[in-house]
Amino acid sequence: MRIAIGSDHAGYHLKEKIKEFLLSRGYKVMDMGTNSTESTDYPIYAQRVALAIQKGEADRGILICGTGIGMCITANKFKGVYAALCTDEYMARVSRQHNNANILCLGGRVLGDALAISIVEAWLSADFEGGRHERRVSLIKSMEEDSKP
Repeated sequence: MRIAIGSDHAGYHLKEKIKEFLLSRGYKVMDMGTNSTESTDYPIYAQRVALAIQKGEADRGILICGTGIGMCITANKFKGVYAALCTDEYMARVSRQHNNANILCLGGRVLGDALAISIVEAWLSADFEGGRHERRVSLIKSMEEDSKP
C-alpha cells in the first residue's frame, strides 16, 4: 500500500514518528513535507496529499497539523478525497468501515505519539464494509457532482 503523508510545522514531529512506524511495517511512504519545524502553511501539504490520492499515486493519505482540523477542511475540498479527523481508534476504524475515508487527519498538538500510532494502525487495518454504507457514500459522491457551479 502506498501512503502519502504530510504535515505542517506543528505536525512535523508526529509525521516523522508515523513515517518510521509505516516504513517498519513495509508500507511505501511518500513524504510530501514539511521537512522541519519552521513555520509553514498547512494547506500546501493538504493539497499535495489530496492530489496524490486524486491522481492514484497513493492509496491512502495521512495529514497532521496542530489539531488536524485545518488539514481535514482543506483535504475535503478535493473531489474524490474523503478525509476524516480521528482522535481515537474507534473513529479511525469507523471512518474506513462506514465512510471509506482515504485520508486520516491527526492533531500533532493534541495526540501523544503512542495513541497516534495506534489510531493509524486501526485505520490501516480497517476496510470499507459497503452494504448500507455504500448508499451513503454514493450520496456524498453525487453531492460532489451537484455542487459544481
